[in-house]
This record gives sequence, C-alpha cells and structure tokens, in this order.
Amino acid sequence: MKKLINYIIIALLLSTVVSCEDQLDIEQKGAVSFEEFYNSDESAKEAVTSIYLELRLMQYNYKFLKNICSDDMWAGGADRGDNPDLEKMNEYTFSAEHSFLSGCFQSYYSIIYDANIVLTYTKPESDIKKQMIAEAKVFRAWAYIDLISMWGTPPLVDHPLQPSEYQMSNGDPVELWAFVESNLNEAIESGSLTEKSNVDDKSNYRVTKQFAQALLGKAYLFQGKYAESSSAFEKVIGSGLYALYQGDYDKIFSFDNKNNCESLFELNRVSDENSVMNNFDFYHLMIGWRTDRFTETPVTLLGMASLGWGFCVPQKGLYNAFVQEEGADGYRLNFTLKTYQQIQDMGVSMDGGTSMISDGLFNWKNRVTSEEVPATSGGFAWDANFRIMRYAEVLLLAAEANLQSGNQSKADEYLNMIRTRAHLTSETATMDNIKKEKRLELCFEDVRYQDLIRWGDAPTVLANQGETYPNMSANGVVTYKSTGNTAGKYGFQDRNNLFPFPSTEIQLNSNIVQNPGW
Repeated sequence: MKKLINYIIIALLLSTVVSCEDQLDIEQKGAVSFEEFYNSDESAKEAVTSIYLELRLMQYNYKFLKNICSDDMWAGGADRGDNPDLEKMNEYTFSAEHSFLSGCFQSYYSIIYDANIVLTYTKPESDIKKQMIAEAKVFRAWAYIDLISMWGTPPLVDHPLQPSEYQMSNGDPVELWAFVESNLNEAIESGSLTEKSNVDDKSNYRVTKQFAQALLGKAYLFQGKYAESSSAFEKVIGSGLYALYQGDYDKIFSFDNKNNCESLFELNRVSDENSVMNNFDFYHLMIGWRTDRFTETPVTLLGMASLGWGFCVPQKGLYNAFVQEEGADGYRLNFTLKTYQQIQDMGVSMDGGTSMISDGLFNWKNRVTSEEVPATSGGFAWDANFRIMRYAEVLLLAAEANLQSGNQSKADEYLNMIRTRAHLTSETATMDNIKKEKRLELCFEDVRYQDLIRWGDAPTVLANQGETYPNMSANGVVTYKSTGNTAGKYGFQDRNNLFPFPSTEIQLNSNIVQNPGW
C-alpha cells in the first residue's frame, strides 16, 4: 500500500512590516486525503494487494510457529543449539518475548489494519471496489480466526485507530467470533467475490467465494456450531469447483502444479528470470534437507542447489502413525516421507563421521527442487506458491462437522473420499478416525497444532516434547540425547492452551491483560 506523505510548502515574504492574513492562506501541495486516494479502482486494488503481500511476508513466522509446536516435527539442524528459537517453540520453553510469536501477532494486525483502511475509505461505487471490500473482509476474518484460536482474547479492531484508541483492552470471544461470522457472511452474500470457471481452472489466484465459505465453516466448527459448520462446507463441496487431485500424491504440492483442482487458496508467486530476487525467501533453505551432511548433495536426487539447513524435520511418531494405517509401503506415506534407507537406495548418503538432528526421516511431500529455486538467485529465491488451504482439509473439516451434528452418512462419505485417494479401504467416521486421517493427510500444513488444542489432546500428546532429541549418524543409527531442559519446564503445560500476548504489546498497552500462566 502506498504511504501517504504530506509535503507542506509555505513561502513567507516579509518585505514590509505590514502583512495580510490572505498571504498565509496558501494551498497545500502534494497532500492527498485517504478519501481522495481510495477514490479510484486502481488505488483500491493496490490497497488489497498490500494485504496479499503482508500474508506472503508473514509465512516464515506463520509456518514455523504452527508446525514446530506440533508433534509432527523436530526443530532439527546440525546439532543442539543450531536454532534456539525453533527449539524453544518445539519444546515449549518459549516466553512472551519469542520472535515467532511477536512476528505473527504483529502480522495479523497489519493485515487487519490494511483491511480496515480499505473498508473505511473505499466506497462501493464500482464492481472492482465492491470486490476489494469483500476480499478485505475475508482477510480480516482469516486473521481473527487465528488470533482467537491461538490467543483467546485479542483486541477487536474494526477501524483505523486514532492515537487516543491505541490502548485497547482484550476482546470478548463471543463478540470476536460474531465479528468473524459477520465479515465472512457479508463478503459471501455481496456477490462480489470471484469464483473459478470450472474445476480445472488454474487462473484464479484471488480470494474466492468458496474460500470464504470454507473459512466460515472453520469458524463455526471451532466454536462448536456443528450444524452451521456442515452447512457452510456443503456449499463449497456442492459448488463442484474443487476436487481431490488424482495424479501422483506429491504433485499436489509441486512447483509445476500451482492452483490445481484441490487448491482453495494459494499465495501466488510469479517466476521472472529478470527479477528473481523479488521471490527472495529463507523458508525453503530452512526446510530443505541438511545438504552439507551428504557425500553428494541431493542434487542427483532432487535437482536442488547444495543449500539446505535441515530444520523442521519429521518425527518418528508421524512415520509410525502412517505405518500403522498404511503399512511401510503405503501409497501416501511414500509420497510424504522417505527413510534414510530409501534415499540411500536412490544414491544419496551422509558423509562419514557427520551427524544431524533426525529420526532418519526426510520430508518428501515438501521437498525443494531446482525448478523452483532459480539458479541466478544463488539459492536465495523460491518461486513456489505458499498453500493456505486445500480441498482435502475442507472434506475432513466437513466430516467432523457432520459427525458432530449427527449426519453419519455424510461424515463417512467425506472421510472415505480422502481414504480412497490414499488407496485405503473405507471405514466408519469416528472422531478418532477423523483425527488420525487429518494428521496423515495434512501433516506439515499448518493445522495440527490448533487441532490438538481444540480437541483437548495437546496435554497428552505433547507432554514430553522437549525431554530428548534425535541424533542420526552417517551409518543411520539414531540415538536420543537429553535436551538438558529442567524437569517440569518443558512440554505442553496448562498455560500453553493459549499463546502469551507478546511482551512488547503488554509494554505498549497497559490495558491488555496477559493470558493465564504467562
């Protein structure tokens, strides 16, 4: 979004001792009011584009925060202490000063601020402006769904604040959820959100009506409004504009399959060989395999540059859950994870005498390949899209909503659509089966942590996370070493049901009450 800068030029000529008031009445040059600036379609689009950009820029903090707090990933790295910030999140030894927390929290409110600017100063005088207004409401709701579910009582900000309003108090969850619902319903009912032309349309990268409906269904589900939730998801499913991808499973996430039939919303990145550093990104380096530990870097296997730092590596518990459900040769498992033996069979081995934090497992689903990392960027740009939501998540959320609202047949249908694609037999939908399927289908996709919290499973599942970490040597032997954390000071505790408000927010705003235990 353009920054509005006021330039005031006043020429005061004192040639006599006499002056006139009209000599000081000089027109202000270069000043543009908010109302004037957002008076055009192009300015409204620029304002909403800034929201897309903010969402893209927050993905580093967003993805690490949501995934590293789950039981699907270790912090990773070469050894203990390689990335203390990730370790603290992974082991639940973090505090309110943590940078991932404050970074995400600030980004959510930056999105809300940008949306509020659009909604305050853009008048619905054209189809473009109406669309931008609708999109801004969806983004504002998206931000609040996370803020409410992870912080509980974030301040409700529905307009650009004046300085006298900066000290806002905690929001009320009932009012906050009602605000989310009204934003999404208004956007959906406006008729201004775009829709795909057909199930195979890959050209639409903007917020769609169906994405808004899916967010509404999720908001209802998180509140326990199961009938309303299932109804919202049914509209997405009934649109016929989305389907489970039927090619090789890992192609769902590949660089050359952006905005495929399963994608509800992606953050679109344009590959431009003349401006490769527009897509500068450290995230792919962080999640890329620890390439300095291999005798041959995985160029032969992945075609990737010899850059990768091996953070956020898969946990053995996730692999075991796959094997229990699918067997060691499971279709979906082998498109999601690879064992050390499997990559050795492909011709890649660790350098003798080295080790790294690993359960002997490698992320295959989100592997980084050379085609998405321009060679001219030196490995520091990444042209892949960030996936925000896909149809498989909608089906599993719909299965849960229908089960909880008493519609067993619909719950069975949607659960088994996922299982059929995974080459598994049908089964009756139960909460345990839905939880299991959601973990396997959506691992590393930013949903596991919030699910564990809302299901009440986190205290059990994450209780011991932070006691030990895995270390794999070049011969494939994995040993578990103590983190050195003090007993009772690691793993999920009562206070972790909510994140702490960042300490900077508490210091700047005396009216915010910190969450319990922090």
